[in-house]
Amino acid sequence: MEDVLTELPPPSRFFLEDLNNFTPPSNPLPSPFVLLSSPNSKLPLRPNLLIIALSTPSLYLLHNLSSKTLIGTLILPEISPSGNSINPSLKDKSCNLYTIDHPTESIILANFQYSVSSERAHMISKTLIGNQIIPERVLILDSIQARNFRGRISTDDTFAMKLETSSERKSVPLLKSLTYFPSGSVIEGLGAALLSYCQMKNIKGSLCVLWPEVGNSVTSMVKDLLVKEVLPGMELKFDANGEDEGLRFGLKNHYLDSELYT
Repeated sequence: MEDVLTELPPPSRFFLEDLNNFTPPSNPLPSPFVLLSSPNSKLPLRPNLLIIALSTPSLYLLHNLSSKTLIGTLILPEISPSGNSINPSLKDKSCNLYTIDHPTESIILANFQYSVSSERAHMISKTLIGNQIIPERVLILDSIQARNFRGRISTDDTFAMKLETSSERKSVPLLKSLTYFPSGSVIEGLGAALLSYCQMKNIKGSLCVLWPEVGNSVTSMVKDLLVKEVLPGMELKFDANGEDEGLRFGLKNHYLDSELYT
């Protein structure tokens, strides 16, 4: 007599992986797109410099930069705008686009205030760089987590390092004072995808990597980089308001999505 408990199942039985064959594939997500504030504006935009803020200190500083004008937003269909304020706020889950008032150059700023999954990072890079915005040069301001850094670092350390595309290295670099990110350490997420897309499209691109992720010391470092190297000769004014005081004194901004750097 057969032992029904130990005998191998007959071929007619399904394995778990086979059950997926009968599950209809999920509908693909719509592509991200740029929605401009002025109906008369034409895409693609062609700035001399595109600044993309991903790190908390850079988001805080550039959100409070007074010499900028809101021109639109990058729409990610899976991110609901519910709960966002009418006026731009660090509490919002949004990616607002601004022009920075510069006397000689066209500069666009993109402030990413929501989490981006790894599956969507390439599509967002394609939309933001080379599709609806075609920049001559790109600067990405990102942070690194301790687990991705080769070697031991503490919260008492403060540093900014860089990675560059081939075309950026052949030109006069934007971030002249920064050393290169050490070999063996890892950059992941949207920042890595953006820099990779710049390399693929032969665009001058720089990725500035900051540590720690939050704090008064790293915020001051970002401010010095903006004033001395990114926008030299331009008078920059940062107007902090009440809702942003936590970042001003080095506390983590709990309004921003904690998955932004994962």
